[in-house]
Amino acid sequence: MKFADMEYKRPDLCAIQKEYQEITRKFQNCSDAAEQYDLILQHEALLGHFQSMGTIAAIRNSVNTVDPFYEAEMAFFDANNPIFEESIQNFYKAILSSKVKNELEQKTGKLFFKNIEIAMRSFSPEIINLKQKENALVTEYEKLLASAKITFHEKTLNLSEIQKYQTSQNRPTRKSAWEQTAEFFLSNAQRLDQIYADLIQNRTAQAKHLGYANYVRLGYDRLGRNCYGPDEVKIFRDQVANDLVPVIMKIKEGQAKRLGLPDLKFYDDQNLFPDGNPAPTGDRQTLVKQAQKMYREMSPETGEFFDFMVRNELFDLDSKKGKATGGYCTEIPDFESPFIFSNFNGTAGDVDVLTHEAGHAFASYQARKFPLLELRTPTMDAAETHSMSMELFSRKWDPMFFGDETKKFQLYQLEKAIGFIPYGCLVDEFQATMYEQPNLTPAERKQVWKQLEAKYRPWIDFDHLPFFQDGGGYQRQHHIYSFPLYYIDYCLAQTAALEFWIDSEQNWKDSFSRYLTFVKAGGTKTYEELVRSAGLVYPMESGCIKRLGEQMLQWFHQHS
Repeated sequence: MKFADMEYKRPDLCAIQKEYQEITRKFQNCSDAAEQYDLILQHEALLGHFQSMGTIAAIRNSVNTVDPFYEAEMAFFDANNPIFEESIQNFYKAILSSKVKNELEQKTGKLFFKNIEIAMRSFSPEIINLKQKENALVTEYEKLLASAKITFHEKTLNLSEIQKYQTSQNRPTRKSAWEQTAEFFLSNAQRLDQIYADLIQNRTAQAKHLGYANYVRLGYDRLGRNCYGPDEVKIFRDQVANDLVPVIMKIKEGQAKRLGLPDLKFYDDQNLFPDGNPAPTGDRQTLVKQAQKMYREMSPETGEFFDFMVRNELFDLDSKKGKATGGYCTEIPDFESPFIFSNFNGTAGDVDVLTHEAGHAFASYQARKFPLLELRTPTMDAAETHSMSMELFSRKWDPMFFGDETKKFQLYQLEKAIGFIPYGCLVDEFQATMYEQPNLTPAERKQVWKQLEAKYRPWIDFDHLPFFQDGGGYQRQHHIYSFPLYYIDYCLAQTAALEFWIDSEQNWKDSFSRYLTFVKAGGTKTYEELVRSAGLVYPMESGCIKRLGEQMLQWFHQHS
């Protein structure tokens, strides 16, 4: 079904609660594994429908953040998601108390129960009010960013549209674009500071209510991380700081030389070539058509998937006024449909969307075969491996998108990929510090960001750029506000994706086959199990980052 034809109707929360009460009562009173499994499937139908309506509302709200109808619907979900979660938790409690757990595990797998145990730790009816307030604060932040109207070159641009000028081949233009972006954040600085302070205090209060020392461990549990914790992530970050940052420094020296600059300023960092970064040829329709051809040639599975996306118009790709910033992929369970949202702006990022977000969508499409929603999607580190790996497996088809600039794009793509990992660690350590020290002032938070910039991106000179030189840069990274502690996932995923790519340089078919195995497992395995089953080195493993850096540096020496 086409997305435009998907009917939205606000869920009847009272009716859903009564249905949950009934299936929970029945579950508690029966001891037959088959009957209990049927009740789990009834839970799946209730959960899937509520999530579907919430997702449709969220998509339509992000497409037009000033639409009053869907603005009201998002307010409904902000207020009622925590109430709905209480019904789920009560049913999960009954599942964990099953007298035939061993028989049920034969149908669901052990990870199903482990993930439920983690979910149970992270919620209590006592924190419903706090979660409602948290949701409202996140919505306010997203809406504030979407409201940006930046005057530049006699145009009024949003935060997505001005990105094109931030990477202009003209140095004064890109510097000016960053200055104007800074002006928007400075004009909203007081409210941005307050929203984040309120979010930290709110999330800390939730953690305390649930018996956690701070929000960090609670955040891990809410992300469903089931095979590692903060200590392992710190070891990974230390590897990046010690073994990868020096490699990136060498790559950045090459970038500065290529640009004819003595050193890199902040506004130079994402500009990799003196004649400008590579840009795809063609408009949105052309790019989507080329992507469809690519996926048909890539494999039968990817061809079937992308044809489904095109046929059902499961995209909203054009940047426009009132539209939320950024891009994402989500899924609508009732219609077994992924959906891709983006803001095309004429940069290489447009192609990234058709590979990165399509990687998510492909995994979602493949996971439809699993009857349990809880087993369709793995933790986000694995989900981001789906997407980041797809970006690199598509390199064979780059000439379709970039023509004469293909080699330029491929250098650009890998420099961006390896260079992202330290930034992702910066974001992760910043968030961990914020929740470990929740009473920092806004000025102290900015100071922490500045210190971490020096640790993970020592090549950057802010050149007195307003807002950014003072450590305000974290406020434009919407994950920090909206998806707490969800960012190290990108770093782990990029590491695994680059491993897939290195292998694909020797044998693309074999590497892609192992990638399909990784994707088709859905959420039936932990991240570590998925990585190892695909023949990759686990990113937390000692020496993994050092070896990756050496391999990447060797490639750059040969190709740049």
